Amino acid sequence: MPNPKGIFMRAPRVSGFSLIEVMIVVAIIAILASIALPAYNDHARKTRRAAGAACATAAAQRMERFYTSAMAYNGTGSPTSAQLGAICEPSTLDFYAVGIAKAAKTYTVTMTPQGKQQGDSCGNLTINQAGAKTPSTAGCW
Repeated sequence: MPNPKGIFMRAPRVSGFSLIEVMIVVAIIAILASIALPAYNDHARKTRRAAGAACATAAAQRMERFYTSAMAYNGTGSPTSAQLGAICEPSTLDFYAVGIAKAAKTYTVTMTPQGKQQGDSCGNLTINQAGAKTPSTAGCW
């Protein structure tokens, strides 16, 4: 580009990023996010499952304490699902519902996934008076 004296001068260099450079960065971020997000969701699901399993175990301990004094799991004053849920961390109850089925000599505590935990590969977590836990799949308990 000539100046007023007729001498050609270079155009000043413009600093910044080109559209292609920005799009490459966006593509790299998208690839990283597509790898990281499922891993994070899986980790969060496992953490909530561990909290549900801990709640079920605490509920089973509460049922055993009641049995030592009443000699039956379903006697007068037997813990209800709401009372068993009260011994759990409050955030656990956002993802699992506590259920109890009891008879004189047996009980089964069931933790049913709800909310973001629905669709978990382990499904319902149960424990009974004999300490048998289901599902028996590795990683569920």
